[in-house]
Amino acid sequence: MQSVAVKLPFSSEPQLPCPEDLKAIALLLDVDGTILDMASTPDSVVVPRSLRCSLRVLHARSGGALGLVSGRLIRDLDKLFAPLRLPAIGGHGAEMRLSGDHITQTRHDATVDAALRDLIAASMAFDRRIIVEDKRSSLSVHYRMIPWLEQALKTRIATIVARSGVKDVEIMHGKDVVEIKSTRFNKGEAVRVLMKSATFARRNPVFVGDDTTDASVFSVLAALGGIGYSVERSIPGAIWTFDSPTEVRHWLATLCGRHGRQ
Repeated sequence: MQSVAVKLPFSSEPQLPCPEDLKAIALLLDVDGTILDMASTPDSVVVPRSLRCSLRVLHARSGGALGLVSGRLIRDLDKLFAPLRLPAIGGHGAEMRLSGDHITQTRHDATVDAALRDLIAASMAFDRRIIVEDKRSSLSVHYRMIPWLEQALKTRIATIVARSGVKDVEIMHGKDVVEIKSTRFNKGEAVRVLMKSATFARRNPVFVGDDTTDASVFSVLAALGGIGYSVERSIPGAIWTFDSPTEVRHWLATLCGRHGRQ
């Protein structure tokens, strides 16, 4: 596949893609901590009305080459961004939807061992402020409301996984969350597949992510002729860092031709 060049005259603060680039790029956006501000619980995040507007406009102007890349399942993304139905990678790469008109496809039937999921969930039951999301293909343990227990929880989960003897499982440490998932899929490999689909092919991916759980995407961008930006902190593979999700939303608004912070 021959890449379409995107002219970005980089300096100490790289120029971001502009509206004229939308026909040549594919916008790939992580959700929590990237385009949405973090909240005390996963269900309490707020989607600004202006962000829905930006995503709708950019999806149309890019010819459909705008996708969400998230640890959330696609059904949950649809609830968050309703009435929008966007191309999406969900569950850290376990599922994919090539367009809003397509059905969600399960890319891998790999699930985390049920007994292991039950053990971890039971071990977290001592404090109701710990939220355990069981997605079958992965398990998310959120400790946003008790961050002072971070190290103790990480140690407890690592010990349970090690003693279980379960193979092909990995532990990822995100922002106030521990993710336990199968090693048979990841966001980066799913992005490779997405970029071969008709809508995204022959475009340069532009990815924005905020966390170590996005590392697999940043690692494949160069081979795909793409570039990546991180949020709030530097991540290997990112060429520049946004200060906050607010700044990311502002940039998306400027891509639509709108100005002013949201």
